[in-house]
Amino acid sequence: MPYLCNMNVFADIAHLFPITNPTWIFLVVLVIILLAPLLFNRIRIPHIVGMILAGVLVGEHGLNILARDSSFELFGKVGLYYIMFLASLEMDMEGLKKNRTRGITFGLITFLIPAVLGYAAGHWLLHLRWEASLLFSCIIASHTLIAYPIVGRYGLSRHDCVTVATLGTMIALLLALFTLAGISASAEGDVSARFWVTFLLKCALYCLLIFFVYPRITRYFFKHYSDNVTQFTFVLVLLVLSAALSELAGLEGLFGAFLAGLVLNRYIPRVSPLMNRIEFVGNALFIPYFLISVGMLVNMKSLFDHREAIFVVLVMVVTATVTKWLGAWVTQLVLHMKAAERRMLFGLSNAHAAGALAMIMVGTQLEVASGQYLIGDDIINGVVLVILVSCIISSLMTDRAAREIALADTSTPTGSEDTNKKVIVALNNPETVEALIDTAIMMRSPKSKKEMVALQVCLDNEHVEQQFKLGKQNLERAAKAAAAADVHLATYNRVGVNVVGSIVHSMKEFEASELLLGLHHKRRMGDSYLGTVATELLNRTNRQVIIVNYLMPVNVVHRIIVAVPEWAEKEVGFYQWVEQVSCMGEQLGCRIDFHAHTDTIPLLQNYIGANHPSTRTSYTALDDWNDLLIVTQHLSYDHLFVLVSARRGGISWQPSFDNLPTQLVRHFSNNSLMIIYPEQFGQAHELSFAQPLPTVK
Repeated sequence: MPYLCNMNVFADIAHLFPITNPTWIFLVVLVIILLAPLLFNRIRIPHIVGMILAGVLVGEHGLNILARDSSFELFGKVGLYYIMFLASLEMDMEGLKKNRTRGITFGLITFLIPAVLGYAAGHWLLHLRWEASLLFSCIIASHTLIAYPIVGRYGLSRHDCVTVATLGTMIALLLALFTLAGISASAEGDVSARFWVTFLLKCALYCLLIFFVYPRITRYFFKHYSDNVTQFTFVLVLLVLSAALSELAGLEGLFGAFLAGLVLNRYIPRVSPLMNRIEFVGNALFIPYFLISVGMLVNMKSLFDHREAIFVVLVMVVTATVTKWLGAWVTQLVLHMKAAERRMLFGLSNAHAAGALAMIMVGTQLEVASGQYLIGDDIINGVVLVILVSCIISSLMTDRAAREIALADTSTPTGSEDTNKKVIVALNNPETVEALIDTAIMMRSPKSKKEMVALQVCLDNEHVEQQFKLGKQNLERAAKAAAAADVHLATYNRVGVNVVGSIVHSMKEFEASELLLGLHHKRRMGDSYLGTVATELLNRTNRQVIIVNYLMPVNVVHRIIVAVPEWAEKEVGFYQWVEQVSCMGEQLGCRIDFHAHTDTIPLLQNYIGANHPSTRTSYTALDDWNDLLIVTQHLSYDHLFVLVSARRGGISWQPSFDNLPTQLVRHFSNNSLMIIYPEQFGQAHELSFAQPLPTVK
C-alpha cells in the first residue's frame, strides 16, 4: 500500500515536467549557474564541466526537468558568440603579429591530422560514404574554445601559447567551413567554378565590411557617446551583426563573432568599465546558458540501444581525442614548445561544440544521389557524445595547463612597480571625472595592488556646503567609474582654507607617490596655462605630477606621442612614468612613439623590451629640445601628446621649458595632452604663513 501511494505521488509530480513556465525555467537555470561552480570547485573539477553535466541531468534525456526550448537555443548561441568574441577581444594584438606564423602552423597541423585520420576512420571503420567521411573529418578537425574562460580566470589570455591556440582555432574552423561548403555543393550537384567564385566573393566582401567599416563606426560612436549602457549595447549590436553577416556569407556565426572582437580589440581597453561589463554579462549569463544547452543535447540512453551504436561512439570519441592530441604534440615538436604549452594547445583545441553541431545539422539535411540522407542517427548521437566527452577533457586539461603556466610565470619578476605606492586623483570639474579615473586605471599595472584615492577639496568659505555637495557627487561618479572596472577607489572629501595645502597634506597623509589632475580652464587673460593650483603644487611637492586634458574619450586614442628631454633618465622618477605610459599603451593597444635624446633611447628600449615586450613602440632621435615643433608633424586629432617636463632645478630642466606654455597653446591646443613632471630628488618646499593663499581657477 505505501508503495502504491509513492507511485501516485510520483505520477502527480511527473505531469509538472518539463517545466514550461518562463519564470521557473529561468530560476532553475540561475540555480544551476549558482550551485554548479560551488559544488564542483570543492572536488577540484572546472565548473565548466559542472555546467555541462547539469545540463545532462536536467535535460529531456535525463530527469526531464527542462525542455531545450527556443530560449536555450537563443541564449546558447549568444553564449558561443561571446566565447569567440572574448577570445579575440582579449587577445594581445602585438602578440598576434609576433605569433601569426606559429598560429597558422598550429591551425594547419590541428586541421590536417584530424582531417586525414578522421576521413580514414570514417571510411574504413565506420564504412561511411566518401561525402559522409569527409564531413566527419571536418567535424573532428574543427574545434571550439569552450575552455577559454578558464584561461581568462588564470590571467593568461595574452600568453603566447593561448594566442597561438586562438589563431589556430580560427584557421582550423575556416578550413572546415570551406570544406563543408564544398560538401554541400557536391550533394546538391553544384561544384562549378561559378559556385566557388560566388562563395569567395561573398567572403571577401564580408571581410572588407568588417575590417574597414567597423573601425570607423566604432571610432565615431565612442567619440560622441560616452554613456556606459549605450556603449555596451553598441558593442552587442556589432557582435551579433557580424555573426549574422557571417552566416549570410556562407560561414558560421562564431567566425563573425571572432572577427568582431578582433576589430574592436583596440577600442576596448583590457582594464576598463566597458570590458568589465562585457566579461561580467558573458560569464554570468550567456556562456553558462550555452554550456547547459550543450549538456541537454546528450542522450546517454542511445548508447544502449544496440552494439553498433557503442562502436560508432567509441570510434568517434577516440579519433577526435587522439588526433587533436597528435596535432598538439606535432606542434610542440615543430615550434619547440614546453610540455605545459602542449597541454594548453590540446586543452583549448580538443573541445567540439557549436561548430560540430552546425556541421552535423547540415549533414542531416543533405541527400546523396541514392536519395538517402548523408548522416544517420548513430553518427548524430556519436557527435553529441563527442561534444560531451571532449568538453570535459578540454576543461580538465586546460585547467591543469593553465595552473602550471601561471605558477611558472609567478616565479619570475613581472615588473618593477612598487605595489605599496598610492596615486591621488584630484577632482574638481565634473566633466573630467571619468576621464581622470580611466587614465589612472590604464596607467596602473593590471597586477598592481597600488591603491587609488580620489580627492575633492572644498574651500572653507560661505559656499562650503554647496561645494561639499558637488564634491560628494564627483566622488560618487569617480567611485562608480572605478567599480565598473573592478578597481578599488578610496574617496576623500576634504574641507580646507587652501586648495594646494589640502592636496599636499593629503599626499603626505596617504603617502602618495604621485598626483593626477586635469588641466584647468582659463577664465581670465592673466591666468597661466597650467593654472595657479598646478603651478603651486609643482613647487610644493617633489612627487610625480601628471596633468591631462582630453579632447576625446581615452579609448579612442589611436597613438601616443611622447617627447622626452635630455637627461630625463637622470631623474629619480624616470622609470615610474615609463612604466605607466607603457601600461597605458598596452591597455589601449596603440603604438607609442618616443622622441628622445640618443642617450635616452637605449634605456627606454631595454626597459620596455624587458617589462612590456608586447607594447608597440618606435623611437626617434630628439637631441635638441628646441626642435620640439618637429613632433607636430606626427600628431593627429586622435593622438595623445605626452610631454615629459621637469621642475626648475631638476636635473633635466632647461631654460626652454619656460616657453612650453606658449608653445603648447600655439601648436598643441587641438590635441589631447598629458604633461608629466617626474619625481625628483630634494625636499618639497613648505608653505609659510606669510605667503598668499592661491585661489581656485
